[in-house]
Parts: sequence; structure tokens; C-alpha cells
Amino acid sequence: MNRFEDYAREINEIKDRGHLITEQQNDNSENIHLYNTDKLVDVFIEEDLKPQLAIKYSKKNLVKSIDMIYNRLNNKGRLFYIGAGTSGRLAVLDASECPPTFCTSPDLVQAIIAGGYESLVKSSEQAEDNTEISIKELKDRKFTSNDCLIGITAGGTTPYVISSLEYAKKLGALTILITSVTKDQSNFSTDIDIRLITGPEIIAGSTRLKAATAAKMALNIISSGVMIKLGKVYKNRMIDLSVTNNKLLDRSIRILCDLLNIDRDAAIKLLEESRGSVKVSILMRLSGMNYVNSIKELKENNDHLPNTLSKLGIRT
Repeated sequence: MNRFEDYAREINEIKDRGHLITEQQNDNSENIHLYNTDKLVDVFIEEDLKPQLAIKYSKKNLVKSIDMIYNRLNNKGRLFYIGAGTSGRLAVLDASECPPTFCTSPDLVQAIIAGGYESLVKSSEQAEDNTEISIKELKDRKFTSNDCLIGITAGGTTPYVISSLEYAKKLGALTILITSVTKDQSNFSTDIDIRLITGPEIIAGSTRLKAATAAKMALNIISSGVMIKLGKVYKNRMIDLSVTNNKLLDRSIRILCDLLNIDRDAAIKLLEESRGSVKVSILMRLSGMNYVNSIKELKENNDHLPNTLSKLGIRT
């Protein structure tokens, strides 16, 4: 028996999702198969303005998300993303960029994708119907009430994501939903509801397009906003980056040159003295303290450079 026959036996139990915005037909692309390439690209350009508007209209809940996640992470909590298919891949992408960009522990921001990491390169769509594995994933990672969970589901109906949010909510963890449908189409209880209404997709139902673009924009804002508040950024520079290759070493040198108004030789010397830490280099230069005392001062201020400088009365 093939997979369709397996599903066909339960056909009467399958819910009709045709009413969801993300499943409906886009009038602007109804005859896209007839368009020449120039007109086809015009349609994409026009439609791809909508994720930006969706983000703009969700500003209030994005602000709330950043502040509430920051409070949890500042008190030893962690941030988790969960999703299936494209949503899960976006989750993994954003989480995996935090350690190299902000020098965070891989445990601080984690992503869970239906079907496991193999799903990053190989489709496992059936996994999104499982309501138990997502909860097991959270339990395996010792998810607690101190943590935060962002569930990403474009259509707002993914069982894998919904069950995990319900579990996290019962624990008392912070729960955030990112979806592209309205409350009347999908409504369940989370602490924060981010509704990125991007409308019907150019290819009906293909939420890897506008819905995914909007979700990625939201994740960019949330994770970057939280890291900025945690002191991982100073004057729009990534001062906690991991120097793991020549490109990042050059970036570290240039950051120090720009922020401290010094030449490359002085920047390299500072990095040697600070054992490769841009943050510590800045504090050493501005305060006149040695490496050991700079480390001590940062630790007393949760490794937050702006707060440390403020405490020391250093204005830049």
C-alpha cells in the first residue's frame, strides 16, 4: 500500500484548509504560466513588498517579544525555535547564526525541526503531523518554565508546532507564535501572537515564498534585538564575534580601528593582549585596565560592555 492509500483511508478525517489565506489563489498571478519573464519578475517584486508591510504592522508584538525574551535570557533562560518544512529550516538558520555572530553558546538559542536535521536537505513533510515527537524533543533538551519557545507555522495548523506550544504554555514558559493567517482562521493560546499577513502566495500554498520571507525578517529582528540588549553589539558593531577565520580576524581589526581611532598595528596588539576578544580589547583601551581586571569588570556586569563602560563613567 502506498502513502496516498494510507491517507485515503482517513480521508473523511482530513480537515479542509482551503479557507486559509496561505492556501488561497493570488489574483495577481492567476495566469502566471502565460507571462513572459519580465512580467513574471514584476509580479514577484510587487508581491515581495508585502512581507515588509506585515512586519511593520506587527511592530508592537515584535517589541514585546524582544523585551520578554531578553528578560528570560538575562535570567538564565534559553530561546528555542520550532517548525516544520520551510519554517523549521528558517528556525535552524537563525539559531545556527547566533554563535558565530554573537559568540553565544549553542545551548542559548536552539532550533527544533520536524524530522530532525536531515530535513534540512531532504523533505520529511509527514513528520509535521506528529504531535508527540515535538514534545519529546523539548523534554530531551530539558526545556523548562524559564525558557522561551517560538513556534513558526505559516498556515497556523501544523500539529507538530501547535502541540509543542501547548506543552510549553502549560509549563509556564514564554510562548510566541509566528504565523501568516488571521486569528479567525487559526487561534490558540500563546503569550505573544505575531500575525504576518502576507496574503495568498504567487504559487498557491507555497509558503516558502512571502510567508517565509516575513518569518525570516521577524526572526532577524527578534534574535538581533535580544542580542543587542544583552550587550553583544556596541555602536552597531558585533563585538562578540568569534574570530575563527581570516575574514573575521580582519573584521575584528577594522572594528577596533573604527571604534578606538587606532591603526591596524595597535588593533592587532590589543587583540593579542585580549586573547582575541574585541569586547575586552575595547574595555582595556578605554579604561586603561589590564586583561585580568577587564575580564573581572565585565563579569560583574553580565559581560555587557555598554553597561560596564557606563558603570566606570566612560563616555564614548
